[in-house]
Amino acid sequence: MKYPLHIRDIIQSDPFILADPVTKKYYTYAARFNPDRFKQQKAKGVFHALVSEDLINWSEPVQVFEKGDFWSDLDYWAPECHIWNDKYYIFSTFRASGKYRVCQCLVADDPLGPFAPAGKGPVTPKGWQCLDGSLYIDRKNKPWMVFCHEWMQVYDGQIAIVPLSDDLSESIGEPTILFRASDAPWRHTEPSYVTDGCFTHRCKDGSLIMLWSSFSEFGYTTGYAKSLSGEITGPWEQVKDPLYALDGGHPMLFYTFDGKLMMSLHSPNVHGKKRILLFEMEEKGSDLQIINECTGNWFEKRDDGRGSMYKFKEDCTEDPCFPK
Repeated sequence: MKYPLHIRDIIQSDPFILADPVTKKYYTYAARFNPDRFKQQKAKGVFHALVSEDLINWSEPVQVFEKGDFWSDLDYWAPECHIWNDKYYIFSTFRASGKYRVCQCLVADDPLGPFAPAGKGPVTPKGWQCLDGSLYIDRKNKPWMVFCHEWMQVYDGQIAIVPLSDDLSESIGEPTILFRASDAPWRHTEPSYVTDGCFTHRCKDGSLIMLWSSFSEFGYTTGYAKSLSGEITGPWEQVKDPLYALDGGHPMLFYTFDGKLMMSLHSPNVHGKKRILLFEMEEKGSDLQIINECTGNWFEKRDDGRGSMYKFKEDCTEDPCFPK
């Protein structure tokens, strides 16, 4: 496989990185990547993946799902690929005309698919407008979907969970609201209380944290919360200060193949200009801190938020530097 696409050139919202232990390659997923450059991609009802061996050089888009008789043809937002019971599951947001936005899983035997629907319909609650579903496995090895209940429906956006069947095809219980956007001291009060991009992480000391995004006075912002019980049901306590507040959000964490903890998010939060930022991270108990942004995508891509006044006018030419 050839890798002609540089990390700084990828245009992508909500970047999720799968470090696949089987193929020893990295994968990221979207409905489409760089549509002006890769015109062969179908415009609707599909997912594509990019593949990398080093997080710097990536493949051309590979189609991994096509809707066929699948019920949804709209949105296809924020796909995450998780490994569960030796299969690959894409968690994503879908919608059909006149219907609420919901979350459902797709399943395949390979990270490049072909993926097929897991189950006959959404797993988020009927009558709820939802997005950004993510997988959580509890200490009893039971799967849950963590998701956002949209601010457009409830004003004060929520982070919620629902238990899933072992094949992730359906919910097997009632939803539980974990916290609301207004719980975070750093969130902005206008024009809305947004919850985006929830992602759970079990720290090395056993504590459980959840990354998520909203808007602060500085623009699109990433913060995190801690479960005081160490379980998904909480109660959840918001960390006072945001983790990243330079117009970047929809975060997730992954380990590189040499064991480094990394965070991925997109910035700036401007459609058509979103780039992947990858950060080397540090855990101190249940506290999470940034060590360094590794891609160089912070360098000249600022358009909104507090970082815009500090951006450089010229492009970055220094090579991306990842920890060894």
